[in-house]
Amino acid sequence: MPDPQTPEQRVWQVVVMIPPGKVATYGQVAALAGMPGHARFVGRTLANLPKGTRLPWHRVVNASLRISLREGSGGHITQRQRLEREGVEFIGQRVARGCHWQP
Repeated sequence: MPDPQTPEQRVWQVVVMIPPGKVATYGQVAALAGMPGHARFVGRTLANLPKGTRLPWHRVVNASLRISLREGSGGHITQRQRLEREGVEFIGQRVARGCHWQP
């Protein structure tokens, strides 16, 4: 039986599972959504979320455990502030390894 969910819906379902205080990588989300190797698709999906979404998009970072948005941009600042409020620790610009979600 074919999967009735769209690829975007599968991404959203994985992102909503990331607990506060933890981060996942784009590649990790893609793999958990059944689309290994499609990290860029995850990035595009999250970039196209409607303004004001409640999906915790800020918990997704790149493979280097860094925020992908341009440093100093409004989005970068927002993402880092949200992560820090949840207790995510940074070492310089990188998320501390202990905050990487391992489902």
